[in-house]
Amino acid sequence: MSAKEEILGRIRSALSDAPVAEETPREYRTSSQMSEEELIEMLVDRLVDYKAGVDVIDNAQIPEFVAAKLKDANSVVFPHGLDQRWLADLPQGVAQIADAPGSRLTVAELDETSAVVTSSQVTIAESGTIILDGEPNQGRRAISLVPDHHLCIVPVSSIVQLLPEAMPRLTITRPLTWISGPSATSDIELERVEGVHGPRTLDVLLVRGL
Repeated sequence: MSAKEEILGRIRSALSDAPVAEETPREYRTSSQMSEEELIEMLVDRLVDYKAGVDVIDNAQIPEFVAAKLKDANSVVFPHGLDQRWLADLPQGVAQIADAPGSRLTVAELDETSAVVTSSQVTIAESGTIILDGEPNQGRRAISLVPDHHLCIVPVSSIVQLLPEAMPRLTITRPLTWISGPSATSDIELERVEGVHGPRTLDVLLVRGL
């Protein structure tokens, strides 16, 4: 008998007289009837409460707002599948660095960049949670976690109210990144510290028509 078989055998033996688990009630809401404007209003409220910057814009305004948000950046990293027209208005002095398979930036190189720009897969208005799933326009997890400033472009069409509405839009085997405001934690004296586990600054562009 292998060690694995022995361990599993002991677990089965210990659980032999365990009571049958009760069926989990599934009475929570699985859909909502909120309008697009109501979803935007709820999401903006949550994002502002989390101390994220947020603007509601039209598709054509993306380059203008990206340039305004990143006007003080020295370099910007972006996933290789991002629409590069969104970066067209960045000042010439801002280095634009694509992170792509075969030419991925190291953690040290990411740490030296000023900001990252990504899109997103789905956003939950009720909790103010933006979810990235590693698609080419969102990139691998590291690029949205290491740079100090994350500018995230959220299509209004991808906003849902509830978590159960979001889950069918996700492939749970993909590397998911769930973002609810800038990275922050509190010490034992409840002193808020930002940027510990990810970007210190989160700016969100909610884009109509995208």
